[in-house]
Amino acid sequence: MGFVDLTLQGSVLTANMIPPEVSINGYRIPASYGLQRVPMPAGPVHIEASAQWMRRYGQASLSFMLAPGQCVPVFYAPPMHQFTTGSMGHEPQQRKGLGAMLAVTIPVVLILLLAVLLTAI
Repeated sequence: MGFVDLTLQGSVLTANMIPPEVSINGYRIPASYGLQRVPMPAGPVHIEASAQWMRRYGQASLSFMLAPGQCVPVFYAPPMHQFTTGSMGHEPQQRKGLGAMLAVTIPVVLILLLAVLLTAI
């Protein structure tokens, strides 16, 4: 018997109000943001995670061998938007998609600001 220390990075305020879906060796487990210790039998482990909003996105997976008594840290970071994959590894992960999100958000904010300024003149 060993343990997987699964950390779903983010929160309902910074990622998604719906926690990511996680399955270990094909079995879906209840998941929530933050750290959760999952007891597992020793042997091969395959973890998959994805986020859900209007569609499934942010897919990521990781496979490793779990030795008896071992505790393996696993971190999953969902992306900033629905058009890229998530990140999963044994160290804290960077969230993908910041550049694309800023490339769309900044021009929209500038256009709205310009519209407000032009109506005030």
